[in-house]
Amino acid sequence: MPSILPVGDPAPADGLLPRTGSPDGAGSSLERDFGLYVHVPFCRVRCGYCDFNTYTATELRGVKQSDYAAQAIAEMHFAQGVLGASGVAERPLSTVFFGGGTPTLLPAQQLVAMLHAARDTWGFAPDAEITTEANPDSVDAAYLQALADAGFTRVSFGMQSAVPSVLATLERTHDPARVPLVVRWAREAGLHVSLDLIYGTPGETIDDWQRSLDAVVAEQPDHVSAYALIVEDGTKLARQIRSGVVPEPSDDLQADMYERADATLEAAGYDWYEVSNWAHRDTGAPSRHNLGYWVGNDWWGIGPGSHSYVGDTRWWNVKHPAAYAQRIAAGESPAAGRETIDGDTRELERILLLTRVRGALRIPTLAPAARREVAGLIADALVEGPAALAGTLTLTLKGRLLADAVVRRLT
Repeated sequence: MPSILPVGDPAPADGLLPRTGSPDGAGSSLERDFGLYVHVPFCRVRCGYCDFNTYTATELRGVKQSDYAAQAIAEMHFAQGVLGASGVAERPLSTVFFGGGTPTLLPAQQLVAMLHAARDTWGFAPDAEITTEANPDSVDAAYLQALADAGFTRVSFGMQSAVPSVLATLERTHDPARVPLVVRWAREAGLHVSLDLIYGTPGETIDDWQRSLDAVVAEQPDHVSAYALIVEDGTKLARQIRSGVVPEPSDDLQADMYERADATLEAAGYDWYEVSNWAHRDTGAPSRHNLGYWVGNDWWGIGPGSHSYVGDTRWWNVKHPAAYAQRIAAGESPAAGRETIDGDTRELERILLLTRVRGALRIPTLAPAARREVAGLIADALVEGPAALAGTLTLTLKGRLLADAVVRRLT
């Protein structure tokens, strides 16, 4: 089952945000970009490693996928009212991201309808980045062209691996041979392309991983994400490992795989900008939506289980689509709980997130005790010396592998 929601304070039915005395309301800042995340909680099958808040057709219990777009649009209208009533300055959307689940299980017209509703509600910044996630087997050329014609600018394909046996362990359903097709169709539609990989799958060898990296490089996407497999409690994969059906992932092997990814991608023209993300230095760009999370921008999350963050308030929606639909139909906030971030927590999270982003953490903004740690981090080859002298903290390759340790020393 999907992971449990955090424990927080009760969220009011009207959704109003607490005022903090900030001149632009609810603790937000006009200098922050505003993003929209739209969660589409549907999957054709549940992958054994996944604990995301997603549901197959048999798990929906009385709600229909075909009703979801209207519900999401209703939450957008509710959000606009909440932000206005809470005194939050109105801003156009800098980024929109459709994630899941598998957003492209819905007909293209429904994604387009939600995108148009977002535009009509808030407007788009002139250079807005509009992304959807997609499985390689959930789209065709006509589908991708319809998205591009509607204003989508980017698609992120869940490739995960080029090796059939690895995909089978992950319970991914697509044929690796389809990835070049969908990349070509996306490019022909005028969309920027990101390919997402997972490494450290039980039974995956370093040669398997290199095969996947070579397959990615052959497609020359604009952007690549590579995430170490995490075995989450409650998933089918966790049960398989406990029972000895599959081996537990090796931390040492995952570290070797990360180093192999960085070397292969760098040689192919990609620069890392966040620990798990690379952009092509000629044709690509960072995912601005994900950067918004890391640098502390505001965003509203639409849909079951979605999280939002505006000003100093973070909240999360009820998980199940049926509970979400009921709240939306009643005109109530779908939030299940929320918390207000205090100064100490905000600073801890700022360091935790910005440390992962290349050159994003300004050393002069650190507390004196943390600044004194920087020299030791340089001596331990965890932080780049020249960047530190210029005032920014940038992890070395070794530092990226030990990012949590770096954060502990800074906090």
